[in-house]
Amino acid sequence: MPKIKITIIESRCRGGYCKTNDVFIVEDLCPPLCHELWHSMYPFVYALQNGANLDYGNKKRPMFDMKCPDEGRVVIHAERIEEQS
Repeated sequence: MPKIKITIIESRCRGGYCKTNDVFIVEDLCPPLCHELWHSMYPFVYALQNGANLDYGNKKRPMFDMKCPDEGRVVIHAERIEEQS
């Protein structure tokens, strides 16, 4: 299954889970993120892991951006990492 790289672009996280420039690689387990943020992004992560390309600007790409449901306090960028042969 492809890996998904999640980068924290901006963080004002009240729970202290996310810091700006943190990077998480998702393989098969939830990374150490707050449940609200993970619950919001999981459908997109699952889609990328299963080969989907998502709307990204005017194109379909294997990535997405999202803001935390807690007033957008955390901004993430996620992208599928292609396997190296």
